Amino acid sequence: MANQLATSEITQADWATGPKGEIISIYTLKSRWTEVRLTEYGARLVSVKTADRGGKFADVVLGYDSLNDYLRDKKTFLGGVVGRYGNRIAHGTLWIGEQQYQLPVNDHGNTLHGGPVGFDKLFWRGQIAQDSIEFTLLSKDGDMGFPGSLAAKVVYTLEDCALRLDYSATTDRATVVNLTNHSYFNLNGDDAGDIIDHQLTLNADRYTPTNAELIPTGELAAVAGTPLDFREAMSVGLRINDAHEQLIFAGGYDHNFVVDGNNGELKLAARLYDPASGRVLTVATTEPGIQFYSGNFLDGTYTGRHGSGYTRHKGLCLETQHFPDSPNHPRFPTTSLKPGETMHSTTIFTFDCESRTA
Repeated sequence: MANQLATSEITQADWATGPKGEIISIYTLKSRWTEVRLTEYGARLVSVKTADRGGKFADVVLGYDSLNDYLRDKKTFLGGVVGRYGNRIAHGTLWIGEQQYQLPVNDHGNTLHGGPVGFDKLFWRGQIAQDSIEFTLLSKDGDMGFPGSLAAKVVYTLEDCALRLDYSATTDRATVVNLTNHSYFNLNGDDAGDIIDHQLTLNADRYTPTNAELIPTGELAAVAGTPLDFREAMSVGLRINDAHEQLIFAGGYDHNFVVDGNNGELKLAARLYDPASGRVLTVATTEPGIQFYSGNFLDGTYTGRHGSGYTRHKGLCLETQHFPDSPNHPRFPTTSLKPGETMHSTTIFTFDCESRTA
């Protein structure tokens, strides 16, 4: 079926058969300069095709052509919506009120992206809703150790070159929630080189330093005078190998930056520019943080489209979020959600070109 809009066309088609025999859909949103593909497995962003300065289209997110490839990938979270709690929780333990909860650990003794079977590894229900694609998921009480039945929703809307993600969630019991999209971007194309020469700007005066396990220390540190200062455009690779403790811990960049501006208000968080293609990505969000991850742990285990190996620094992530391990840091913006409340956040990825051919 198709829904023709002023700015985009939306189509739905059968894509694959799931492990339980269910039919998995693929959705396509298409405007003049942008084509986005999404699937119900992980409410996942499968591809984004956009034009370079000469009008040539390429896919600018890492991904696979088949569901089986996604099912085989146990490490990268490519394009998925991660949760119930995106990023890390120290030792998999958290307190809600006077009760402590133990979550399964899957990352050096910590819980990463919701645990071994996070939201990116679940099948969401997808549907076309007016000018958007809407994915819904019910995570039952006790799922991966988290309390409360959580009803989560992610809505993708494409207007021209801007892809808007609206996240929301409700619960029947006090819990925590932190949802984000884990796409890896390479603005020169997913089958091109690495992202080392991409130029990044982050609208952030501060970041949250980590220990060697990449768990925040609780400090909000200034980026000034460090290789984590991206307040002015800087090539990703210029300082990535500096002998700075934070870069040594992560093997590159894998840090939460405190976005300048008010939590809950839409503001510019990041701008990414690829000199080779002229493509530009801007990221606006209502979230207080953005995780810049330079693809340090991509090791060539998985091969994407066109037979391109996903090796170190093949793509980078710009994950809008609340801070890692927030439940264990009272000074951080809260990720708590109680019955009767609705969590809502918005992120907008805008894909453009510095001098696109009309």
